[in-house]
Amino acid sequence: MITGQLKSKIDKLWEEFWTGGITNPLTVVEQITFLMYARMLDMSEQADEKRSARTNKPFTRRFNDDEQHLRWQNFRHLGAEELYKLVKDELFPYFSKAGDDESTEGAIFNEFMKDAQLMIQKQSLLVKAVEMVNDLPLENSDTKGDLYEYLLSKLTTAGINGQFIRHATLFVQWWK
Repeated sequence: MITGQLKSKIDKLWEEFWTGGITNPLTVVEQITFLMYARMLDMSEQADEKRSARTNKPFTRRFNDDEQHLRWQNFRHLGAEELYKLVKDELFPYFSKAGDDESTEGAIFNEFMKDAQLMIQKQSLLVKAVEMVNDLPLENSDTKGDLYEYLLSKLTTAGINGQFIRHATLFVQWWK
């Protein structure tokens, strides 16, 4: 169950998008989802690194040596101009190729991310959104599911359904 405090964080993030000029609810949810996914990729990579160090067992990296700058922990503190350029020109193209593996997980991810585009036009909005997504409690899978369901409920309230909901449902399955 999503708490009032977490709802408040999402509502504030939603409001930042609206005041930043992004008023299409589908676009808001999509862009928030992309940013949360970028953070979760890095969180998974960090967990695998710790496990590998503890067990001395290798793992398949999500980010090769030339892609380390695309990790959330390495770009979230960048200034507005540098952050915007990296996210637009490098992170989103990375999303498109990241799901190219043949696994079921890769297929679901690839379906959701194949047309990923940064729709945030204001650098200041991207900086604020990155800060706010960084403060979301994405470590707990139940919380992630509740959080995403709350985002989707905002679409229902706005009268949105159809193709995006189908993609979102696939994403939620992958996410959990």
